Amino acid sequence: MDLTATMLRAAAARPRVLVASTPGGTAVRLAAERHLRLRDWPPATTPAQADLLLVAGPICPDLHTALERLWQDLPAPRARAHARIADEVPAALDAARARLASSAAQREQASPPEPGGRPPHDHHHEQSAEQDGTGGRASPEKAPWDGEHGEETEDPDPDRDNGLHAGSGDAHSSQEHHGKHGKEEKRGDGGDAHEDHQDHSGHGGHAGHGGMEMPGGLPMAEQGEDRDGLTLDQLHVPLGPFLADWPAGLRLRLVLQGDVVQAADLDEAPVLVPRPVEPFWAQPWLRAAAGEAVSSGEAARRRTASHLDSLGRLLAVAGWPAEATKAHRLRDDLLDGAPAAALAPRLERLARRIGRSRTLFWLTRGIGVVTAQDAQAAGVSGPAARAGGDVPARYRQWLTDIRHDMARLDDPSPLDPAQESPRGRWDAQQPPSAALVALLPRLLDGAELAAARMIVASLDPDLDELAACFAEVTARG
Repeated sequence: MDLTATMLRAAAARPRVLVASTPGGTAVRLAAERHLRLRDWPPATTPAQADLLLVAGPICPDLHTALERLWQDLPAPRARAHARIADEVPAALDAARARLASSAAQREQASPPEPGGRPPHDHHHEQSAEQDGTGGRASPEKAPWDGEHGEETEDPDPDRDNGLHAGSGDAHSSQEHHGKHGKEEKRGDGGDAHEDHQDHSGHGGHAGHGGMEMPGGLPMAEQGEDRDGLTLDQLHVPLGPFLADWPAGLRLRLVLQGDVVQAADLDEAPVLVPRPVEPFWAQPWLRAAAGEAVSSGEAARRRTASHLDSLGRLLAVAGWPAEATKAHRLRDDLLDGAPAAALAPRLERLARRIGRSRTLFWLTRGIGVVTAQDAQAAGVSGPAARAGGDVPARYRQWLTDIRHDMARLDDPSPLDPAQESPRGRWDAQQPPSAALVALLPRLLDGAELAAARMIVASLDPDLDELAACFAEVTARG
């Protein structure tokens, strides 16, 4: 009896899949998330949890190193695939599953690298992947969330046994990890680092601060004064570009003292995408601007689906996966053209449950405040500007906009390109997500690390817009 082959077949029966989305890959990511639900394959949120790695979207040479390091963080047995367009997702998942179950494929991956450091199996893949940064999420298998199987219940107290408990979400898991472990990485060459909060495992560093490196590859912390005048260790931590429920391609550099962000900077280098990118969520507005006949109902449907996608990502980061899944199912049904009458009752139940949740409000209140004046000065438009407040104000604004747009799904009137796209007024030269990204350093400064993840999720900038804008400017010379 071949015990190895038996174990590999068992692992491939229901593999956990980590989806790494590249800029321009929104449609591929959505297709991957849908196929994973249909197959009942659980998604992985960290490399340590994953059996399969699926790279979703176009090839991005700038992210090759990050992708390769993520692949190296997956434990054996493992397999990977790359889907460049949505139609390639089923075949890519099937091929990766077959490699996961193959003893020969696993032996080939475990063989020593060829000269040049590239493993033999990499001949068949243009890219591999990395997830780096901090801010882990509560693992669905570690908390007895209610509604995991899709049932919907009415409850006068939205927080009673809803799986969203103080201390169980993203905020607390990452804070506890920093307080107890404090293992970080920093690359001296400007690359990315990885820290796994959920599994509490450190990974070897590549270069220490100031060129110094501790035994085992762990970096030495610097020291500096904190806001209270105390001298504490400073850790340099990158976030992105491949965190779960994170804007694809977004890269931030944080300086932490304890679990507090002392400084935050954007990675100014744009992610280069070799082929033209069309932002998925802004497609109706781009087509209308090009003179194509687009109805206001089609735009309302796309905008509502975008808000549900952003809402689901925020709920996942906050540690409420059951409601996140419901939001994503509604998103997919909207994109499939389901009639408003069939969707309205489900959407209203979801909106009431989220909007009335006192625990979600308590977890997110007072962080990431963007006043109306701040929004105007930064050029922010759309829901973030209208909300005029903190994270709860923004997710409640999404709910308000979703309810409003649900009544317009069948509007046949032509779309005016000046109407608001999901993240604000569309401008091909200065897309609305550019202003949202520019807000992040100021909003993250002084925030706790877990709160930083929720601030980013509540703004949810779409880097497809920035990639498309940069590609157009480059093409013009």
